[in-house]
Amino acid sequence: MTNQKPTWPALPLGEWEATYDTLHMYAQIAGKVALALRPMTNHWWQVALELSAHGLTTGAIPYGDRTFSVELDLIEHVARIDTSEDERRTVPLGGPVREFYAGTTAAFADLGIDVPIWPKPVEVADPIPFDRDDRHATYDPGQVERYWHVLRHVGAVFEEFRARFTGKASPVQFYWGSFDLAATRYSGRPTDPPPNADVITRFSFTAEQSAVGFWPGGTAANGARVDEAVFFAYTYPEPRGIRDYPVEPAAARFHPDLGEFVLAYEDVRTTPEPARVILDFAQSAYEAGARLQDWPRELLEWAPPMPPTRRRALAHAGGR
Repeated sequence: MTNQKPTWPALPLGEWEATYDTLHMYAQIAGKVALALRPMTNHWWQVALELSAHGLTTGAIPYGDRTFSVELDLIEHVARIDTSEDERRTVPLGGPVREFYAGTTAAFADLGIDVPIWPKPVEVADPIPFDRDDRHATYDPGQVERYWHVLRHVGAVFEEFRARFTGKASPVQFYWGSFDLAATRYSGRPTDPPPNADVITRFSFTAEQSAVGFWPGGTAANGARVDEAVFFAYTYPEPRGIRDYPVEPAAARFHPDLGEFVLAYEDVRTTPEPARVILDFAQSAYEAGARLQDWPRELLEWAPPMPPTRRRALAHAGGR
């Protein structure tokens, strides 16, 4: 079990990248279960994992008259499959991806759950089918727990940021393809995806949006390399002039290869108030895009303790 740790521990990529790569594949296997069985939701929301008290979960997935969930428990270091009929199967985290895939496949079969997933990872370079992957076999429980400790604290800050918005907004979600935790706001106006977009991008970028996220670093789907954990923020479509727009704190910068603002996690965790710095980064990056795209902010934002009613918001905006 995990003992008390620093709230914002160091997370140097070089120390845990091999474990991270293995955990990434485990997460893809769990996420593909949701992809296989849930109906399509806007922006692929149905496939994302959620934070739980112990790790990452698919949440409840309907299956005929039953319901089940898959949780990657990053404290006990098992994948846990629970059903509404009080059945449970566990598969250890650790060892080659091939063995983990075989274990989860056998557990689903034993529960009478048919989950036909495409056994190949996505959004990674040189993907290896899960049933043949012996390359990703490093799993250090201490490094995983350190990452989970960071992730849950970041998630709490993103929940606070999300709560400031009354417009359409995603939950705080963990995307297992890109291995990042993110929350996205929408202006309410549709837009077109990038030209020649793949199927993932085509259904993700159908509306104006502003996102903030946390990524442990590595090689992005477009080949860009970042050798440290970072917070990121972007607006889609990219407004003219946003790359030169000042965002907080001063350590934040626009990363041209990623096409996003980034802020190093190390620069955040070593400040007296990391949560406040994250909120300032998220808010200033959002405001940059919202101002340049002329979002109807008077209809989309509120401050606690009470949100405005739509009538009051419309009246404030001069509508009826």
